[in-house]
This record gives sequence, C-alpha cells and structure tokens, in this order.
Amino acid sequence: MNKLDIENYILENFKDIYPLDTWGEKSFFLNPGKRMKRGTYFVTIKVKNGENDKASALNRENTFRLNIGVPKDKYLSLFPFIPKRPLKGCIIEGNYEFQKKDIILPHPIYGWMGWISVLNPSESTFQKCKPLLEDAYSKALETTLKKLN
Repeated sequence: MNKLDIENYILENFKDIYPLDTWGEKSFFLNPGKRMKRGTYFVTIKVKNGENDKASALNRENTFRLNIGVPKDKYLSLFPFIPKRPLKGCIIEGNYEFQKKDIILPHPIYGWMGWISVLNPSESTFQKCKPLLEDAYSKALETTLKKLN
C-alpha cells in the first residue's frame, strides 16, 4: 500500500470527507455539506516529523503513518489501557516500538484520545484497518451531528 492508495480508499468509501494538507500531513475531515469551517478529524496520513512528533521517525525515506481516530471502546479492544496525556514533546506511556512498520499501534502522541496508527501498512494490515476506519467514521459522524445540532 502507498499513501495514494489509502487516500483514494478513504475518498471513495466515505461520504462528506474533505482532505486538507496541513502540518506535514494530509488530514481528512468529515464535513456534511461543508457546514463547518473544517469539520471533524477522521483520519490523517503524516509524512514528516513534527516539532513534538518524532517518535515514528517519519524522516526515513518512503515512510508515512496512517492515523485513525477510533472510539475509545475500540481502542481498548486493541490495547490494554488508554494512556495519560503525555507532556509536550513526549510520547504516551507503554512499551511500543513506534518506528516499526506495518503494525497497528497507539498513536505515539494522541493515543490518550483514542487514536491509533500504523507505519506503511501492507495490504493485509490495511484490510485490518478498514473496519477501524468505519468505526472512526461513525465516531466522527456522531461528533459532527452533535456540533451541527
């Protein structure tokens, strides 16, 4: 899988999704009818290190990270606990190898919010991500509807 394959999958399979290039990543917002300024984060694909986000070593050639904002119950079905919010410039607690490719892990910074991540997912790992994307979309839709009502 490459970034473009994943971007196309997201845009072809989910309604009202608007991509935006921001902060060294492509962010996908759910925004029905474009009624909000940006919308609700759904998924991001990060391609470079940020000032406070270097744990995945995205400065390596052809390395990207798929980030998915799943509901907390789904997060807890994958990992034993939701970590505390890390201090600025730090990563979440836990024994995770954030530089390892093709493994679903907590997001190194936003795991405390229920975000998960995977570096350079293979086709088989991306197949495991598809239901997680569905869960994230449902969560974003619920959040969006609350904001709009």
